[in-house]
Amino acid sequence: MTDCVLTIRDLRLAFGSRRNNSAVLHGISLHVRAGEKVALVGESGSGKSVTARLAMGLLQESQKVHATGSIRFDGIDAIDGGREIASRRGNRVAMIFQDPTSALNPTFRIRGQFRDVLRSGDRRISVADADARAEAALAEVSIPDPKRALDSYAFQLSGGMNQRVMIAMALANRPALLIADEPGTALDVTVQAQTLSLMHELTEKRGTAVLLISHNLGVVREFADRVYVIYRGRIVEHGTTAQLFRDPRHPYTRALLAAIPKISGGGLPDLPERSPDFESPMITHEGCSEPEGLNP
Repeated sequence: MTDCVLTIRDLRLAFGSRRNNSAVLHGISLHVRAGEKVALVGESGSGKSVTARLAMGLLQESQKVHATGSIRFDGIDAIDGGREIASRRGNRVAMIFQDPTSALNPTFRIRGQFRDVLRSGDRRISVADADARAEAALAEVSIPDPKRALDSYAFQLSGGMNQRVMIAMALANRPALLIADEPGTALDVTVQAQTLSLMHELTEKRGTAVLLISHNLGVVREFADRVYVIYRGRIVEHGTTAQLFRDPRHPYTRALLAAIPKISGGGLPDLPERSPDFESPMITHEGCSEPEGLNP
C-alpha cells in the first residue's frame, strides 16, 4: 500500500536566464507519509519556502525558474504536472502562508473567498451549503462570530483571526497534505502558540499530513514527528524529532539548537576559530513506497 503523500527526489532549482543561472536548491530529497507531521527547518534564505512553492506548483509558470528532479503527489510530478497539479490545490493539497492578511484578497469578503475554496473541492455545492460549511469551519477554529467574520474583509479582522480563517480554508476540503510555511510568524508569540496548537489538533483529527516550514526549533519540537535540516539549499541532516534534539550530528543543526533562547541566559556558545563544514550532509534518506502506478 502507498504510504507517502509527498515524495521529493533530487530536486534542483535555479533562477535566472538560460545563460546565467543562480542555483538555489542542490538535490533536495524528502518524503511525508500519510498522517505524518514533518518539519523542514533552516534559517532565512536556506531554500525552505521555494521548496514548498515548487511542491504546490506555484513557481513553474515563470520562465526564469529552472527545476529538475521530481516532486510526486497524487501520482503527478508537480514540476511537469501543470494543470493537473493546479486542480489539486485547495483540494488535495493546501498551503498556509506566513502572513495571513496578505494571503487573503483584500478586495473580497471572506465569504466569497471561502466559497471559491469549497467549490474547488466540489463544483456542485450550492451557495447555501457552502456558506453553512464555511460557518461550521470557522466555528471549529474558535472564531466566536462566524457570520460576522464571513461578511468581513481581511483588513477588518486581526492577524490572529485571519490566521484562523486561513487554517479553516486550508482544511475545509480535507486535503491529504497541508503545507504550512512559517504559520504565525507574523503574529505575537501567544497567538502563534495558539495557532499552532489549533492546527495540530485539527490535522490530527482529520488525519492530514503536514509539511511544516520553520526556522523555530522550539515550535518544531512540539509539533513534528520528523525533521529535515536545510542549509544553503541542501539537506544536511534528517531524523526523528527526538533523535535530532537528543543527538544532533551536523554542526549546522547544533548551531540552530544553540540559538534557541534560554531563560537561564549564558549567551551563545564559543564559536571555533575556523568555521565548521556546514555543507557536508550527514543523512541517510530511507524514503517510502511510491504511489501506486508510478515508476520507481
